Amino acid sequence: MSLEGKRIGFGLTGSHHTYSQIFPQIEKLMAEKAEVIPIVSYTVKNIDTKFGKAEEHIEKIESITGKRVISTMPEAEPLGPKNPLDCMIIAPLTGNSLSKMANALTDSPVLMAAKSTMRNQSPVVLGITTNDALGLNGVNLMRLMATKYIYFIPYGQDNPYKKPNSLVANLDYLVDTVKAALEHEQIQPVIIPYK
Repeated sequence: MSLEGKRIGFGLTGSHHTYSQIFPQIEKLMAEKAEVIPIVSYTVKNIDTKFGKAEEHIEKIESITGKRVISTMPEAEPLGPKNPLDCMIIAPLTGNSLSKMANALTDSPVLMAAKSTMRNQSPVVLGITTNDALGLNGVNLMRLMATKYIYFIPYGQDNPYKKPNSLVANLDYLVDTVKAALEHEQIQPVIIPYK
């Protein structure tokens, strides 16, 4: 499937250490000639970390996509009825945002965009990055895996001996996952050895 002309929302939540892996994936979507709409959580927009300043991350995203980042709820809400997306990606999806999404808590621009996309019966692709996916958050992961219109970038244990509850998406599968999701199919296998 071609992604040319597809309106794809790309939501980022606060797993700051993964942004260096995320930016090349956004570039791949742009190379596929998709229209990428960037959306960020409040954490991404406002928090500086040892992995970089928030302002620098925003500038990088905007330079790749050529679009201003959506960073408020009022900016994200029209992605439902007025300006629908063909697909919404959330990567990285933190355990915090994963648990909120699984329990219908819509308190960030990224989650609002996902809710709006699902309301339109369009796919939402999730790239998890959480240290608690096989812990208390496991029930939320399974709830989302069984939810219509939600698809997962294949994931695995990134450090099973030091962080046995941690699961991380292999972002090399992002574009293929999106293409499958647009056909309403989950790329398989979804649980893989982490690279």
